[in-house]
Amino acid sequence: MTDQTWGWWRHDAAAGPTVDAGAAAIPEQGGAIPFWALMTFTALLLLSPQSFVPAIGVLHLPLLSAVLAAGSYLMGRTKRGLPVFGARQELKIAGMLAGWAIVTIPLSLWPGGSVTFFFAIFFKALIVFWLLTGVVDTPVRLRAAMWVLSLIAVPLSISAVKGFFSGAFRAQELTNGLDRITGYNGSLTGNPNDLALMLNLILPLTIALFLCVRRLPLKLLLAGLVLLDMVAVVATFSRAGFLALGVIGISYLILLFKRGQKGLAMGVIAAALVSTAFVPSSYYERLSTITNIQADTTNSAQNRLRDNIIAVNYVATHPLVGAGIGMNILALNDARGADWTKVHNVYLEYAVDLGLPGVGIFLFLMYTIVRKLRRASRDIARVPALEDVRTMLQGLGVSLAGFILSAVFYPDAYQFYFYYIAGLAIAATSIAIAYRNAGLAQAQPVTGTP
Repeated sequence: MTDQTWGWWRHDAAAGPTVDAGAAAIPEQGGAIPFWALMTFTALLLLSPQSFVPAIGVLHLPLLSAVLAAGSYLMGRTKRGLPVFGARQELKIAGMLAGWAIVTIPLSLWPGGSVTFFFAIFFKALIVFWLLTGVVDTPVRLRAAMWVLSLIAVPLSISAVKGFFSGAFRAQELTNGLDRITGYNGSLTGNPNDLALMLNLILPLTIALFLCVRRLPLKLLLAGLVLLDMVAVVATFSRAGFLALGVIGISYLILLFKRGQKGLAMGVIAAALVSTAFVPSSYYERLSTITNIQADTTNSAQNRLRDNIIAVNYVATHPLVGAGIGMNILALNDARGADWTKVHNVYLEYAVDLGLPGVGIFLFLMYTIVRKLRRASRDIARVPALEDVRTMLQGLGVSLAGFILSAVFYPDAYQFYFYYIAGLAIAATSIAIAYRNAGLAQAQPVTGTP
């Protein structure tokens, strides 16, 4: 199967700026099989069909698709005489983080638990992170990956909206009296907060596609997906989800004004103001607890603040080597009793688990990815042939910005959320640099009627 076979996300030759016509000058090093196997894994991971049809579970389809992606990618690179990991700085930094996690396992509060956690959670995320940086190696595949994620978000969003309007809320004992939807029945979206995080990470990519496409039917489709995604985030009643949504909205308004699309920007502002009239008052009451913590009747805000303080104190007394990867739960239990909850802060999670060296490496990884993403976007800013690539780079940058803020409120340090978007960002940066260096950036785009 080739990328040309499934070409509905590609632009017409007369649609405007594109680098597809010169794509042959840049050899594809990832291969179609590993790319589509990884996209299949992504769909299976997020949609979790085995949760709805348990009989499928015995087939272990996500594992099989991941193995196919990794195996075929390794075979392809070996056959071409290419290095398995390449020379990307970001992969080396991620390797350093994994290495530090392994080195500190003997000093973990529960070494056996850390070993299990590393291979069951973190190692899988790193494998996907590595694959994304290699198999997404052309603008067509980058755009396809964004389409896959945008379409996957549809059932996730519908589930959230349907759950809210049907009154399918979580058990009261789980929410301390607050009506909240159950989330989507998947490992990464099983509660409303995680569902909001996933939708917010995908939303900027859908907006980027909306800005790229020129065909009216696709624009209308993507506009509908954006609206559905936003409504779903509100339906989760996630405070962190609201803050990330705000970062995404502000970031894209700034980008629209910079792109000279003031009419579209003003339309978005007007639509946002009108939509506030349809938001239930209970949502605003929920948001008020962001600043007025003591007003949170569920006590979640108070408990998370307490745990953050305990985590900071733990790091102060264990600055070099922490509790061991995945063991921040045990560290918190020792300090405040057995609540069996993780610290709801990605940065503190790394710090408690891996000490200051661990969180330092993670922050350096984030900084490196964001810095290179911004530099690549700036370098191709005046290249018409790479305008769509730049738009996709910007979408990934906004998605990362949303995660950077959300990480203050989420206990998902080692999961796929960050590492998936980060892998795509590294791939997009490499694509932009490769096309610029190959001289394709000097090619004039084909003009015509959008």
